[in-house]
This record gives sequence, C-alpha cells and structure tokens, in this order.
Amino acid sequence: MSKQNSELIRRGFAAFGRGDVAAVMTILAPDITWHVPGRGPLSGDYHGHDEVAKFFAETMRLSQGSFAIQLDEVLSADDSVVALCTVSAERDGRRWSSTEVHVWHITEGRATRFREYQGDQQTEDEFWSR
Repeated sequence: MSKQNSELIRRGFAAFGRGDVAAVMTILAPDITWHVPGRGPLSGDYHGHDEVAKFFAETMRLSQGSFAIQLDEVLSADDSVVALCTVSAERDGRRWSSTEVHVWHITEGRATRFREYQGDQQTEDEFWSR
C-alpha cells in the first residue's frame, strides 16, 4: 500500500507542475485538511477542495505564476507519505527558494491531510508578506 500511496503523491506533484489543478484535486479527498504554518498571507488551515484551490490560486497570484515545486524524495509507510522538496518563487523582482517537508496522510486512495514544514519559516513569511 505504501508504494501506491507514494505514486499517488508523485502524480499529484506532477499534475501541479503542469498547472493541472483539476488533476491535483482527484488525488485529494473532498474533505481534505491542508495546513500551512507561519504568519504570512498564505499561512493557515484550508478545508476541502474549494479552499485548497483558492490557496493554490493565491499562491500563484502572489508569485505572478512563478511558484514551483521540485520533488526531491518521497518516503512512505502505511498511510503516511513524506515528500522532501524544494520550493521557489519570484515576487516583485525578488527570488526565494527553500527546502520543505510535506507530510500527507492517505485513506482509501486519496489524500485526507496535508501538513507543510518550511526549512526557514521566517524568511518564507517575509517573502510572502512584502
């Protein structure tokens, strides 16, 4: 099961990279909970497809469409998948990049919970807040 779960998350990252939000939503449970830590304008808890889609749209708006995720490694066990990745964006002439850890919980073939951990929370908050 853990191999299937890691493939599910890989498909989701690939779809996001193509800008295919509809395909991303197919891997997310309708009642997904999505948590972004910090104090920036993107920080908070999002519930369900509509709120997560709005979060994606706001991320792209703030980054003028430049937000990208490089998937570096995927680790899985039972119903948990951990993605080690590097995120980057440009905003108002400034570039930012950071390592992140994304923790996913999978139930019946769909992601039910997502939690993000930033490599440098303060720098990320500052980047998105200016």
